[in-house]
Amino acid sequence: VTDVDFSNRPFVAKIDDGTVVNAETIIICSGASAKYLGLADEKTFSGRGVSACATCDGFFYRGKTVAVVGGGDTACEEASYLANLAKKVYMIVRKDYLRASKAMQNRVEGIDNIEILYNTNTVGLSGEKTLKKAQLVRFAGTEIEEHFEIDIDGFFLAIGHHPNTEFLAGKIELDDKGFIVTKNGTTSTSVEGVFAAGDVADPNYQQAIVAAGSGCKAALDAERFIANHRM
Repeated sequence: VTDVDFSNRPFVAKIDDGTVVNAETIIICSGASAKYLGLADEKTFSGRGVSACATCDGFFYRGKTVAVVGGGDTACEEASYLANLAKKVYMIVRKDYLRASKAMQNRVEGIDNIEILYNTNTVGLSGEKTLKKAQLVRFAGTEIEEHFEIDIDGFFLAIGHHPNTEFLAGKIELDDKGFIVTKNGTTSTSVEGVFAAGDVADPNYQQAIVAAGSGCKAALDAERFIANHRM
């Protein structure tokens, strides 16, 4: 879907092949995309060492060495989770501090197999069939700039997600991060008859099982809407 018109009912959805769909109700479940650093190597090793979901892929790195990029609550949560599986967890943090809550900071700082690399950016990834190393730079752009490598088997991005809501700008209420705002306890949006399910309306959990549950709720909400608004 490239464009929608919620100004009148039936609603109109325009598809990228030119098709136009009319609907009495719409459920938006366009998801959210993980944010990446923008390195070409991320695509090269996608599925072969690079991941944006520790709870999805962490099991594959049991007893191995991994790195988590990010310094917020999500990064700390993922590092803590991976520390129970991996032999060693590096946290690559571009600032000289963690942005996470104090409780999360204390948690990761108290785990023996987590090493936090402050003031550090990733500039490259390398390996043959699978990821084996990360190229890093510490204190980039300063007189004490330092380039070094770490040996890793997994590289986890934990710098947030971007909701796929560009086509909805100005047509439905979004929060300051672009996620669809839903009414408490329902999947209803700011437009009557339009519902939202999954990661596109969930800045907190970002899990398939949560998205599936909200999809069921949206289907029930849409069914009730149609039953109560017979045309």
